[in-house]
Amino acid sequence: MPSLLIPGKPGCDLDFLALGALVTRLDPGIVPFSQADRYDLHVSGGEYNVAANLSSCFGQRTAIASAMVDNPVGQRVERAVRAAGVRPHYLRFAHDGVRGPNIATVWSDRGQGARAPVVFYNRANEAAALLGPGSFDWAAIFGKGLRWFHSGGIFSALSATTPALVIEAMDAAHAAGAVVSFDLNYRAKLWQAAGVSAAEGGKKAVDTLREIVSRVDVLVGNEEDLQKGLGLAGPEVAAGPRAAGGKATSSKLDPSAFLGMMEKVARDFPGVKAVATTLRDVHSTNRHSWGAVLWMEGQSWATPTMELDVHDRVGGGDGFAAGLFYGLLDGRKPEEALRLGWAHGALLTTYPGDTTMAGLAEVEALASGGSARIQR
Repeated sequence: MPSLLIPGKPGCDLDFLALGALVTRLDPGIVPFSQADRYDLHVSGGEYNVAANLSSCFGQRTAIASAMVDNPVGQRVERAVRAAGVRPHYLRFAHDGVRGPNIATVWSDRGQGARAPVVFYNRANEAAALLGPGSFDWAAIFGKGLRWFHSGGIFSALSATTPALVIEAMDAAHAAGAVVSFDLNYRAKLWQAAGVSAAEGGKKAVDTLREIVSRVDVLVGNEEDLQKGLGLAGPEVAAGPRAAGGKATSSKLDPSAFLGMMEKVARDFPGVKAVATTLRDVHSTNRHSWGAVLWMEGQSWATPTMELDVHDRVGGGDGFAAGLFYGLLDGRKPEEALRLGWAHGALLTTYPGDTTMAGLAEVEALASGGSARIQR
């Protein structure tokens, strides 16, 4: 049985700490942005979402290291972090009343049916992009024990200094005996904004992420993340058995394409002990086929395929990561940990917003084969 050495709970102050940006997501629901005059505000962040999910659903002691802006938007974000039970470690920035620094805004609608969701950003003068080495006292934060450290590709793409901070934190987490994970979360728009051209942005992503992943124990990322984020060769992936023009490709629900790349991951990054991803085939905005796969130290597991009726797809991948990490932190077998991630990610797509409203019993029931029959 593969083993991932995770520190035990006794004597550890924190189960999990995430390093990343906190953002506000403005969501007009199914109304297109050009027509919308009302928005729901969700507090989010690719790295933060995992910490919030682990706290709210799985009862873990979690924390976030991030930038905080001392203005009313920052106060709103802080309130959400407290409500999620996530312990804050902030480097604070004073807002100048005009230009920032700012809590970034992500604009993301839900789409509907044949109309795809739309996502765009306002990350101008973002406080989190100003973070860098020395922003946090890791010895003090990790001094009472840490079991798991996590960051991701979204935060790493924000500036020239954030990748160096991720590396500094990973080295400190390893020194503290923690497991280190990373979600590649490749976002071409963010990396291209960091380069003079799309090609230079892509090269910057590969160079940066390969250096980071050389320090990682558990990696989350699909074939596209592995190919574009780490520069690994792999097969073309399409929604069906054939792409346009009749060229044979791999199905998005077929784990063989992903597992076929694990030899390359193991060769280039021998420290990586586990790699996991969701498998999603989008039939329409509101109808997805959903699966997941885990590779761990030469063995692999895949879930069944679930048909999802999606309310809001944002955060589903972070929900998967949280369930998987919980299973591993809780000492579950790899297949059970994978199913917890698969089930929790599926449930998260049924709620509005980016973070969970599920309970552990609900996740475990779905993971073990539960149904959507009414509960009386």
